[in-house]
Amino acid sequence: MDHSGHGMTTDLPPFTLGRGLEWSADPFFLVACLVGLGLYGWGVVRLRRRGDAWPVGRTVSYAVGVLTIMLMMCTGLNDYGMVMFSVHMVQHMVISMLSPILILLGAPVTLALRALPVAGKGRKGPRELLLALLHSRYMRVVTHPGFTIPMFIASLYALYFTPLFDFLMGSKAGHIAMMVHFLAVGVAFFWPIIGVDPGPHRPGYLMRMLELFAGMPFHAFFGIALMMASSPMVETFKNPPASLGIDALSDQNAAGGIAWAFSEIPSVLVLIALLFQWYGSEQRQARRKDRAADRDGDKELAAYNAYLASLNAREG
Repeated sequence: MDHSGHGMTTDLPPFTLGRGLEWSADPFFLVACLVGLGLYGWGVVRLRRRGDAWPVGRTVSYAVGVLTIMLMMCTGLNDYGMVMFSVHMVQHMVISMLSPILILLGAPVTLALRALPVAGKGRKGPRELLLALLHSRYMRVVTHPGFTIPMFIASLYALYFTPLFDFLMGSKAGHIAMMVHFLAVGVAFFWPIIGVDPGPHRPGYLMRMLELFAGMPFHAFFGIALMMASSPMVETFKNPPASLGIDALSDQNAAGGIAWAFSEIPSVLVLIALLFQWYGSEQRQARRKDRAADRDGDKELAAYNAYLASLNAREG
């Protein structure tokens, strides 16, 4: 029986961490991740050859972010995630909440804008198309909190508590589309809050924190709903293969616990990053004010000296 649509039978041995981490690549995500890493590496090398600096921390953050996607989608975790709600929930939480944060802290858009060559006059190259996208009405809509927060919440409730989830899990293409959706929603949600890349919406730091906390409680409520349910709620995971030796309800409770606990991790990560960004912004502003004060002071001194010189000239 091929329940997954992955060309993989569901007759899996009981889950262990070792089996979960065995190599089992999804071709789509493997190619996408390698291309993402390759393009980022090309951008960094291009800047370095030009003599421009690029923070090592950004490169590390981006690489780890992409590697977390590979870990979820190119190992046995992806196979077990087709038949175990708890493992699937780990995939969902990492790809929608941890991977986007790490990728965004890597500032891939800023790197692209700095590394891509400028097209000739009147021509449009990749850099110009990227800039046009960043300034488009579409981007203003999909990064607006009025869109990102409801979408972030709907990705849980409207997906798992309707037949849509079972439909998507029934085919390889559907499963890939769902995982890409989780990543895209995570990027759209966290970009205005934490992203160092330029974007249409860049609210103040206090507002960013409010946006973060507007979405997170719904994750916790979703987790609690799964933990407290007295029967399996998702058709796909109602009858796990006997070879796994698991109970569907216990596995669902574990999935709920993962969803509930995981909402804390990104919140802490984002808050730490926001506080560092806020502190850095304040420091830059203070330095700008100091420079402006120095310039004003120099002007006042020059004016005072000119005034003294004019007095001396009059007395002479």
